[in-house]
Amino acid sequence: MNDLPEGVEAALELIDGFDDVLVHGFARIGEERAASLAALAAALASTPLGDGVREAVEKVIAGSITDEHLTTLAGARTALLGAVHDALLGTLERRRLSWDGEVGARRHRHQQWLTEVAITGWRGVSHDLVSAADHPIEALLADPATRGQAVLLDGLAAELRASSPVATMDEVPARRWADLWARAMLSYEAEIPREAVSGRLLILGVDVLEHGTAVQLQVHGVLEGAEPRLVRASVTVGKVDTIVGPAVWRLFADYPILLAAIGQQRSLDVRDLELLATGDLVWREGAATLGEPADPFATARIHLGQALAPAVAPLDRHPVRISEPVLLEGDHGLEFAEPSGSGPLTSAILKSATACIGLLRWDGRWVVQPLAAQSKKKTVHNGDLALNEKGGDVVVLLKERAGRLLRR
Repeated sequence: MNDLPEGVEAALELIDGFDDVLVHGFARIGEERAASLAALAAALASTPLGDGVREAVEKVIAGSITDEHLTTLAGARTALLGAVHDALLGTLERRRLSWDGEVGARRHRHQQWLTEVAITGWRGVSHDLVSAADHPIEALLADPATRGQAVLLDGLAAELRASSPVATMDEVPARRWADLWARAMLSYEAEIPREAVSGRLLILGVDVLEHGTAVQLQVHGVLEGAEPRLVRASVTVGKVDTIVGPAVWRLFADYPILLAAIGQQRSLDVRDLELLATGDLVWREGAATLGEPADPFATARIHLGQALAPAVAPLDRHPVRISEPVLLEGDHGLEFAEPSGSGPLTSAILKSATACIGLLRWDGRWVVQPLAAQSKKKTVHNGDLALNEKGGDVVVLLKERAGRLLRR
């Protein structure tokens, strides 16, 4: 399965060439890097972006660099990665809705800072340049409509600040930083179609995404109806970095119905929940009631082959954003990612499993993030500890301390 579709390797080489320009800066484009940009323009020549990309490449090579030119080049890079994303998803042969939402563009003041960064290059980034992002980040945070952009820009600035001066780094994370730069540079705001849905939600598994200051439960499942649909519901809470492992489940006390469905492997009857075209259910506890027991492996065997996958938003068309629920049985030849430390799944359990439910992801190769494993002896789910009290004392203690501080 890890054989690349035709054209993917060539597209990734073009992207690597563009990312190398960002490493050294658009102010220092020599012959080799000028050739990389020209190759990018040639690859897109027959597309609607062709003329704009060609002009932008000619201008920046000549030393005339503007926000608009760099935005065009960010769009070209994003389009190539979108093509790679589509080619990889095409190998899965899964039915999928098409995107029919509108995409608008709004120019934000932070593009000026991103332009300065691109002209300087990652290797030239200093603390002074990173600090220049503070003002546009504050301005974006002040407007609820642009807070998502603020978080993205703040994340990039934080990584650069932690790495400054970048010139001393042995190796620059060129692909990752270019991804963040291009996403922030485009500043597209998609109008995501949405609808109210009702029906029975059958859970396949839960992925626990942890950060030092936040943790998210991403519940993947199938919404039954005239045509079963793959959906996911996410809930996020703040935390401190000392709360890790099984203790994170106690942070979701405000979601007892969702936790019970995860921990007891039961279905959920939902009514009038908002479903985005991206497959995301906007979770509301009051819109759900616990249903009957529902074995995730039975759900996977019955529904995964025919369930309709959601559409992919334009800027989400990126290989690293692929996260497809799959059922693996027998000798599948795929690698497993490290299981989440918040659940009971271990590498040893996965090695003895005869079947696995997981999320298929791509990061240069296909890997599976395990959500559940089944063997002749037992079945283990990532969410088996959802109702466990283990580690709860830490959460209670921290809440008590926070309460005392607030009372002061």
